[in-house]
Amino acid sequence: MQIILSLILVHLIADFYLQTDDMVKEKLKNIKKHIIHHFLSTAFVLISFCFFHVDKVNILVNLISPLFFISITHFLIDLLKSKLLDTIKIKNEENMKRLGFFILDQCLHFGMILVCCQLFLGIKLQSLDSGTHLSHASLNSFESILFIIIIVILATSVSGHMIRILLGSLPNQILTFEGKYAFKNERKEDHFVDKNLGKRGLTEEYNYTIFSKHDLSRGKLIGYIERLLVLILTFYNAYPAIGFIVAAKSIARFKQMDDRDWAEYFLLGTLTSMFLGITLGILLKAVLA
Repeated sequence: MQIILSLILVHLIADFYLQTDDMVKEKLKNIKKHIIHHFLSTAFVLISFCFFHVDKVNILVNLISPLFFISITHFLIDLLKSKLLDTIKIKNEENMKRLGFFILDQCLHFGMILVCCQLFLGIKLQSLDSGTHLSHASLNSFESILFIIIIVILATSVSGHMIRILLGSLPNQILTFEGKYAFKNERKEDHFVDKNLGKRGLTEEYNYTIFSKHDLSRGKLIGYIERLLVLILTFYNAYPAIGFIVAAKSIARFKQMDDRDWAEYFLLGTLTSMFLGITLGILLKAVLA
């Protein structure tokens, strides 16, 4: 079980921490660099595995074969996904389709890791379906720490990425109304007065509508803390306390609730965040409690 958790962990690190936003936007252009990250991180785990099981290890079967299997399958999945997205040409508003592709992509990567462990590392997948290998009694301290780290990454970076995909470009379209300002400039021509032609002049009026754009970096951090709190509260069965988190967010955004677009964006993001936090909390509790 330790090798499975380790491979899943390095996959998440390579996908969500070693891969920059520019690499995600230009996936095909940077796919070689991305695969190198996965190759090196996977190699580190497999070499460590071989080092601690040196008396039972076959270098070809337990190191070289799984390393290239994971790297090649990851490359093919990413390449197929990029080509498919370019062919289908999903519209900007079709966020559910984008989210579906993302979830399918990650499930395929996790599936290939499990297949690799079955084929090359002596892990029997049949023994995992009963749940006996995924319980507190069967996990040692190191495996429990690995599992907790994986859950934390899923609750922060992975969940955050899923929510950004689901919300799409909506945050960039929503601005907070700050107020309206008007300036008037009057200029009188004195020579008209001298000729008894009355007071004549020019009046200029300027009107400004002021908006402020939201700081999305702070919202990202708030989302991370929110889901971690929900995760902990779910683990300890403190479900009523989760309501206070929602109430605190609602109070902070109270004035903005008058804007229907903002209210829908806020509700969608909050409900999705709560759902992911509670789901991961239940999973953590099922394994470690």
